[in-house]
Amino acid sequence: MPAFSILLPNPPVAGRAGAHSGGAALSGGDPFAAGREVAWSGPDALAAGQVAVSGVGECEDFPHTEILVVTGGRLILSSAEGGRRELSPGQGVVIARGTALRFEAAPGTRWAFCAGTGLASAAPGLTELPEDAVLSPSSPPPIELLEGPAPQCRSFNAFTDEAMRLRAGIWDSTPYRRVSRPHRVNELMHVLAGSVTLTGADGRPVRIGAGETVFVPHGVPCAWTNDEHVAKIYVVQEVAA
Repeated sequence: MPAFSILLPNPPVAGRAGAHSGGAALSGGDPFAAGREVAWSGPDALAAGQVAVSGVGECEDFPHTEILVVTGGRLILSSAEGGRRELSPGQGVVIARGTALRFEAAPGTRWAFCAGTGLASAAPGLTELPEDAVLSPSSPPPIELLEGPAPQCRSFNAFTDEAMRLRAGIWDSTPYRRVSRPHRVNELMHVLAGSVTLTGADGRPVRIGAGETVFVPHGVPCAWTNDEHVAKIYVVQEVAA
């Protein structure tokens, strides 16, 4: 299983990031453009993929909103708005549009990202996606979609941008199985603990384990199975009707 996959009906279910070559800027002034690989982009000003960067850099006005999860190396982010984050693999942060940013990336640093390039409403700055967040009970999938008992789900929403209809946070669940249905949002998932198997339209199961990331576009048929406790960082975008 590659570290980053996309669930798509065609081409095959597991698609490697890098469908677009490196050096893909999301917008003018993108400080990570040289190491960015855009694996998916859609009509709702959203993109997802991977970044591989090393060295030090600054950006006075970050040109988009980027939610990232480090998958290798070490990344230090500082903002003029306040806050310094030192990120190791499995840790995530949101860089809001307009942030005055300084970054230090050790050799071999890489991350998975989901980024909104449209108009933003969140204030500039850095928002941590804490692995140890206190989770509150959240709604399980509708009972008519479940194959078996309803799970116990919990979540913590750390970031919201109403203008881009973006949310990011932490979620976990006890085991459950859900039948295939069109995915209701654009969603990036980075598994923190356990594993989940997603099955796309072609019937091929894709297992995503701890440390791996998958992007599921809105409307793509997807069945869900987790036979153990699973925890993930999520980024979701509601899609306008």
